[in-house]
Amino acid sequence: MTATATAMPEEDNVVNGGVRRVHPVSVARGYRFELVKLVSQWRIRLLLLACWVAPALFVAGVSQQSTLPSDTLFGRWMHATGWAGPLVILGFAGTWALPLLTSVVAGDVFASEDRLGTWRHLLVAVRSPRRIFASKALASLTVILLMVAGIAVSGVVGGLLAVGDHPLVGLDGHLLAPSDAAGQVFLAWACVIAPTLALAGIGLIGSVALGRSPMGLLLPALAALAMQLAQMLPLPVAVRVALPGYAFIAWNGLFTSPQQVTPLLIGIAISLVWAVLATALAYLLFLRRDFTNLTTDTSGRRAFAVGFLPLAALVGVTIALVGVSTPSMGSGISQAKVQRSLAVEFAHLYRMQTAELHRPAVTEAQLRVSAACNKGDDDVPDEGAGNDWRCVVSWHVPGVQVTGQAIYQLDITADGRYVADGDGPKEVNGYFLVRTQQGDAPNPLWQFDGNVELLSTT
Repeated sequence: MTATATAMPEEDNVVNGGVRRVHPVSVARGYRFELVKLVSQWRIRLLLLACWVAPALFVAGVSQQSTLPSDTLFGRWMHATGWAGPLVILGFAGTWALPLLTSVVAGDVFASEDRLGTWRHLLVAVRSPRRIFASKALASLTVILLMVAGIAVSGVVGGLLAVGDHPLVGLDGHLLAPSDAAGQVFLAWACVIAPTLALAGIGLIGSVALGRSPMGLLLPALAALAMQLAQMLPLPVAVRVALPGYAFIAWNGLFTSPQQVTPLLIGIAISLVWAVLATALAYLLFLRRDFTNLTTDTSGRRAFAVGFLPLAALVGVTIALVGVSTPSMGSGISQAKVQRSLAVEFAHLYRMQTAELHRPAVTEAQLRVSAACNKGDDDVPDEGAGNDWRCVVSWHVPGVQVTGQAIYQLDITADGRYVADGDGPKEVNGYFLVRTQQGDAPNPLWQFDGNVELLSTT
């Protein structure tokens, strides 16, 4: 520590010929002070208000439109149930909103003192750099959690008020009762707290190490963007799962039966390790800062060595651990997995269509659905992501001798999500609507979203 920093811990002061013991301010008092400072900023107040109001307005507004965001996961079901809206918001939040919010809060919590030149006043008042760091970190964590909670609750309220508490169609076509859908929605939102904390830890490093530089403020958003780009590339599954941003998309597995929890648990664990390590590195950098120099925040070489090299090493370690513990060095998208996922989902959705048309009920066992899929030309291996998957689904209806068949074109992304677009026959999946006794209704077999588990099948 420097001379100024080392003078901050408790010391003996001479007052009127006597000795008075000076104690550092407690973490609880420092936390309240830092929390008030954060909430008093107009941009933080505006963001908190937006987090608690804007999602409800968006979900309610979109749910009343004739055109839905069908290219977004669960977007095509926003007319059917109020539980689809918060999941659409969750997909957007994991991609854009949460990284930007962590940048504004955690990425600026230390840098604001550099811009204002108030470090000396704060050190004299608190008398402990360690307690200053703990107070600021806890205050930023509190504000971030309030924002996440606001987005989740607001999206749920908007969806339920606009559409209602109806069953939700999962990513394998099975129906979730409203109570089950509620539990899974809130659990999915709880799961993204871990990667959000990882980005917040990165924001603390940037705020401490880069100080006045705008790069410190943008560091969490840039890190999230880099991880999103990595998820779009044809990388091995071990690389995808080893990145903390994977937990932002792994919640999809909660909406299948059985649930695909292995990738989600791995993603959460890795995100928490990132959050702890990044926060510890920010703490070490903060204790080594030279508070006597008002122009230089910290050494660039030291910031790189202490703040970023350990995180890079953590990526290598987690990739190695995931690669050794799971058979995940390929794309994770194989012909067998695609066929199995499509057959299961088609069986569930066929039963839903049967109920809409008031036909005799059938079971999955009676249907005996199977799928035959291939990717591209004969020379192309039937594996990996792409929009050139073509599948023929076959099923049997009790009492009917002819085997039913339907064609689907699949667009599978590198993270395992796919969109199945019906290509006939028109009586099954050829039209967007089906004619029922109550009027036209959405055809569940026309186009639907699915999910291929990238790790070992459940």
